[in-house]
Amino acid sequence: MTLMTMPHNRAEPEDLIAALPAISLDSINGAAALQTRVDRKYILDGGQLVSLLSALGHRLAALEVNGQRSFGYESVYFDTVDLESFRAAAYKRRRRFKVRTRSYVDSSTTMLEIKTKGQRGATVKTRRSHEFRDRRKLDAGAQDFIDSLLGRPQLASSLAPVLTTRYDRMTVVDLDDVTRMTIDSGLRCATPDGASIGLDKFIVETKSAGAPSVVDRQLWSQGTRPTRLSKFGTGMAALDPSLPSNKWNRTLQQHFR
Repeated sequence: MTLMTMPHNRAEPEDLIAALPAISLDSINGAAALQTRVDRKYILDGGQLVSLLSALGHRLAALEVNGQRSFGYESVYFDTVDLESFRAAAYKRRRRFKVRTRSYVDSSTTMLEIKTKGQRGATVKTRRSHEFRDRRKLDAGAQDFIDSLLGRPQLASSLAPVLTTRYDRMTVVDLDDVTRMTIDSGLRCATPDGASIGLDKFIVETKSAGAPSVVDRQLWSQGTRPTRLSKFGTGMAALDPSLPSNKWNRTLQQHFR
C-alpha cells in the first residue's frame, strides 16, 4: 500500500515513513547538514504526525542506513555543580552553552558536541569524535577542546554528567527546499541517581537556515505551534521541581506532569 492511498485512520507514522523514498546519510550531509541553523520543536500525538506526513509525503525522503529507518540515540549532558549551563538556558542568557556526548547506539559511535547561540538566535553546533565507552566522561583532549572553543580555561574540568536522554529517531528531508526534520519517540530522561521521566508523544524538530520551512507552515496550518522544549532543560526541570522552569512551564504542565 502506498503512502498516498493509506487511510489516515489506519496509518501509523512509522508506516508512512517506511513508504517514503530512501535517502542516504551522505546525501543528507551534503544537502542539509545545517550545522548552523534555526530549530523549531513541536510535540505531536500520532494522529497529528500522520496528518503532517500524509500532507507532505510527496516531497519527503527518509534517512535509511543498512535498511533501517529508526535509530537509537543517547545523549549525556554535562554541567557544573551549580548548573551554570542549565541556568543560562532557563534564564535565556545571551552567552550560553551546552556540552553533551551524542551516541548513535546502533553503531556504537559517539560525538562530543558543544552548542552555542550565534547571531539572531541561531544554534551553532561544533563537534568532534569521542570514544563510545567514554561517553559519560570528558578526557583531557575533550576538556581542551571545550575550553578552547568556549574561551573558558578550566571550565571543562568542572563539568560532570547531570542528565542522560534516550530515544529513537527518524529523519526526513524535504527534497524541494532542502530542509530537515527529525522525529523522536520514546524519550526517557534520567539523572545519575536513577530518577527518570518519559514522554509518550513524538517530538518533531524542523531545522532550517532561518525562514520557516514548508513543514513549519504545514504544522501551523494544522493549528500546531512551536513548543518551548529542550530535552536537557525540560528534562532537568521535570525531574527537579526546585529548578527554575518558567521558560518550559507550559510544556511541563501539558506533557510531563
